[in-house]
Amino acid sequence: MQAIIHTDGGARGNPGPAGVGVVIEVGGKTHHFKKFIGHATNNQAEYLAVLLALEEAEKLRLQELQFYLDSELVVRQLNQEYKIKDAELGRLFVKIWNLRSKFKLLKFAHVPRERNKEADRLVNEAIDSGA
Repeated sequence: MQAIIHTDGGARGNPGPAGVGVVIEVGGKTHHFKKFIGHATNNQAEYLAVLLALEEAEKLRLQELQFYLDSELVVRQLNQEYKIKDAELGRLFVKIWNLRSKFKLLKFAHVPRERNKEADRLVNEAIDSGA
């Protein structure tokens, strides 16, 4: 069974107080996760949202993951269509790459921001709780 995962990350001020939001839909159930991550950039937050989703998917014993992000840059980097020039994003990419082996299928797709509203709401709640 394939899980549908919406992730989002954001920072107020870029960089600034940041949070991540994850929505995992599988088998008719929806799981929500959010986390205040401290001071970060928007792109760092996007990557950290994917990492949180992978950690939670592993706990849920999920094997096939279809990710939807509203950051076209991060999607293209994760799909190895764009090079990563930022050292911190490169480090986060390697973490994600190393976690890939724990799953049977991992796909990343871009969606417009309006199709990622629930994950975005979680980001704002996370930032509000930690700021």
